[in-house]
Amino acid sequence: MGKTKDIDKQIELIKRGTVEIISQQSLRDKLKQAALEKRPLIIKAGFDPSAPDIHLGHTVLLRKLRHFQQLGHMIVFLIGDFTAMIGDPSGRNETRPTLTKEDVLKNAQTYKQQVSKILDVKKMKVVFNSSWLGKLNPQQIAELLSKYTVARVLERDDFLKRYKEGKDISLLEFFYPLLQAYDSVALEADVELGGTDQKFNLIMGRTIQERYGQKAQVVITMPLLEGTDGVQKMSKSYNNYIGINENAKDMYGKTMSISDEMMIKYYELLTDMDLDKVKKMHPMEAKKQLAFEIVKQYHGENKAQKAQADFEQAFQKQDPFSNLKVRTIECASVTGLQVAAPALADLLCPKILDLIKSKSEFRRLVGQGAISVNGVKVTHCDYQLKKNTEYCIKVGKTRFCKILLK
Repeated sequence: MGKTKDIDKQIELIKRGTVEIISQQSLRDKLKQAALEKRPLIIKAGFDPSAPDIHLGHTVLLRKLRHFQQLGHMIVFLIGDFTAMIGDPSGRNETRPTLTKEDVLKNAQTYKQQVSKILDVKKMKVVFNSSWLGKLNPQQIAELLSKYTVARVLERDDFLKRYKEGKDISLLEFFYPLLQAYDSVALEADVELGGTDQKFNLIMGRTIQERYGQKAQVVITMPLLEGTDGVQKMSKSYNNYIGINENAKDMYGKTMSISDEMMIKYYELLTDMDLDKVKKMHPMEAKKQLAFEIVKQYHGENKAQKAQADFEQAFQKQDPFSNLKVRTIECASVTGLQVAAPALADLLCPKILDLIKSKSEFRRLVGQGAISVNGVKVTHCDYQLKKNTEYCIKVGKTRFCKILLK
């Protein structure tokens, strides 16, 4: 019974923030077998060293690897020095330029230092796939090619799109998913992690392992984290990234710039904090806590406190509420009831604060994103306030008030 509970706890931690586990039952079976044999699972994740500057988007997968480390399993950090010279075609609509061996080796040197901020590098293996792929002879390559068909490879969305549009697809790119799959064979991987854009390659690893007589690896896909713009995936190309080597002040400020809608996703993927507790926090306080936690991970608590103090001071200087006196308002004077707290629209009306002329103006201003409460834009017209709470309310560009509801 104890072992079953232990497996359940492992799966609960592993599941957090994942998109898909193929399959959860297979994962459970592997965890049970590993426990019986008193050995760690081999957890594989591949990194092509073509962009060595790691940002928070990359850490979504790295943090999941850390979860496996915490559970006592063996992380195999695979640097695809061989496959990087081909270029992963995932998500591409044109042929990628290849990297030279010198480029690959130069980029690979930066990885260990960067991932040490997230993973215990003393408890993981760093391997280069050139150590086995570079030794395949023509007969072994032919055997590998025989284990998959062109028709199946063309099922990939990016390949199919380029094929229909008459764009070039090199034979090397066709070969790439097979090489990545063969990495799993060489490592006898139990689990492989990757982004959702890697799903085709990861599943091919399962197929190729079985065709080489191995048990199929479990595939875990992780979401692609949107950047500070809340639209595109985090990338230096889109200039919406937060780098893990950025200074504490910039990291804190960039985190504070994300939307409230994205905040919970950042909490789920970038921290281990209790999401139920986070959802009960005021949005501004929750975002400050998120920024603090992220800076703390990469710079330590002292620098996180300093970054937060600097941000608050800078914000205060620009804060139109800093010189306003708090006006105490009894809820009953707004609602006519002793218990209920008022709706924001009722509080702003001419009878109370006189910041709006009518309910129709309130609806129009909400639609324009022109009303904010405690620094957060109001997005729905039935916004409710709470008793015994202080509020800084902004209407348009020139109307401000600071109140305490009693």
